[in-house]
Amino acid sequence: MRSFKFGVQISRKPESFSEFCEIGRKAEDLGYFSVGIPDHLGGDQYSPIAGLTAMAMATRHITVGSFVLCNDFRHPLILAQEIATLNIISGGRVEVGVGAGWKDSDYVSSGIAKEKASIRIAKLEETLKILKLALSGSNFGFEGEYYRIEDASVPNEEGLARPRILVGGGGPKMLRLACKYGDVVGVNANLSAGSVGPELVAEVGPEAFEKRVDIVKSELGERISDVDIQALTFIVKIGDDADEFIDEMAPMFGVTGDVARSVPIVVTGSKDRVIEGLLERRERYGFNYFVVHDDELEQFAPVVEVLSGK
Repeated sequence: MRSFKFGVQISRKPESFSEFCEIGRKAEDLGYFSVGIPDHLGGDQYSPIAGLTAMAMATRHITVGSFVLCNDFRHPLILAQEIATLNIISGGRVEVGVGAGWKDSDYVSSGIAKEKASIRIAKLEETLKILKLALSGSNFGFEGEYYRIEDASVPNEEGLARPRILVGGGGPKMLRLACKYGDVVGVNANLSAGSVGPELVAEVGPEAFEKRVDIVKSELGERISDVDIQALTFIVKIGDDADEFIDEMAPMFGVTGDVARSVPIVVTGSKDRVIEGLLERRERYGFNYFVVHDDELEQFAPVVEVLSGK
């Protein structure tokens, strides 16, 4: 069983750039392993590559990561060069998450065609192969169905840790891909609907996650002890009012509070109950790497203090 790691996702544009940097420094001081940015279009978040570069320069040792980059937005060689450069700037503190793209509004905004899932996943696999080759530090070429690269290389600095690759999924194809290429495997809800809505409830229950974890365990085999299994939390609420909060919120998703509390990516209760719950989820699902959102990082910090590295 891997030791616990905790990350923070900054999924909004802060009031100021200094506040953005302060979130990273605070997460670092509170013992979080990583701070990351998602990759969606619009004015409500910073661009991930530029944002992570600034975050790397504002912090000392916390890992900076993408949760996750949309493969359709960047050519894989350009992505590899950006990530390799970020790795040098950060001193080897990069976790690059890459996904096949899922959010309909991103494709509508950009005018990029959202191809069927099988094509997007096939393209992502070629990108992951290219990233592995590029980040190895030597010249390489690649000939695939979607990408062709000749005599390429990216910046490299001897002695730096290679960027960790994060791949997540909610369906069997993506989970198998994640297990094949990921240093971190994210076990997520299935977002094939293209948006977050009430239909998500069926995808986040314990049974649905158990099926995904069974795939992960089978695909990873002996490699499972070398890979972090990540859960991106949906709701975190710690304190005496946590039950009341969930009971009031749950009906918006058509479920009871008890059902909502059973969801593996819902983390609520007193500090002690949350700690007990995370230990149980590591045992049941294999999750050792939990990611919370930036507005939850301080209330979750006492849990990080107790469990990080344990």
